[in-house]
Amino acid sequence: MPKMTSYEPGTPCWVDLASPDVEVAKSFYGGLFGWHGHESPDPESGAYTMFSLPGTEGQEVAAAMPIMQEGQPPSWTAYISVTDLDATMASVLSAGGQVYLEPTDIVEQGRVGICADPLGAVFGLWQPQAFKGAGYVNDPGCFCWSELACRDITAATAFYGAVFGWTGRTQQSPGMHYTVFELAGKPIAGMVQMNEAWPADVPPHWMIYFTVEDCDAAAAKVEELGGSVGVPPSDIPFGRFAVVSDPSGAYFSVMRPAAA
Repeated sequence: MPKMTSYEPGTPCWVDLASPDVEVAKSFYGGLFGWHGHESPDPESGAYTMFSLPGTEGQEVAAAMPIMQEGQPPSWTAYISVTDLDATMASVLSAGGQVYLEPTDIVEQGRVGICADPLGAVFGLWQPQAFKGAGYVNDPGCFCWSELACRDITAATAFYGAVFGWTGRTQQSPGMHYTVFELAGKPIAGMVQMNEAWPADVPPHWMIYFTVEDCDAAAAKVEELGGSVGVPPSDIPFGRFAVVSDPSGAYFSVMRPAAA
């Protein structure tokens, strides 16, 4: 389990959950992934709870916080590492996006902001200082992939290219278009086009994936712990995945990657 010490600018580096009940989230994700949760002692942190895997305390893999605004849905957010948060925020606006949380200092840790692309999909920005991002990725119980679902992949590709320098490589198959976003030739995220099979009321969004050793067992465990399965375990070229939700209704995906 190699430790992450830094992230290239423009690379997803962190994920956190907005939940109506952080204690329920701690119990659910602890049972599913084995995470240990510890709340920040700083009263200004807003009860931000960091999750780590057994034996890796101090090298967190994700976090949870209470929902802060009325009407905010329970959801996971992916954060992209940047070198200059203010400049990136300006790029977001000039490319047609929105800013939901202006640049905010997290004392000695870094600076954070929340944005949405022109299609409405929400994502976070992180300018690191002491805290670089997830201490581990890709291993079981860790964040492994983020994927944009939207109805206009051309507009999305243009936006993320303008803001982060991403390029999109689209693969077409019957009934589906899948785009791999790359930065300097390295795959860093994905995008799926929402076609007529998607319910009209599902908005564009970023889906967070976590690695598991057994996708079927993980999906069954989700239901045992009070969550639900939206898309049952299915094989895809990248491995075997399922779309699930926690007891509060926050969606995420679990995946056993295909053997290299």
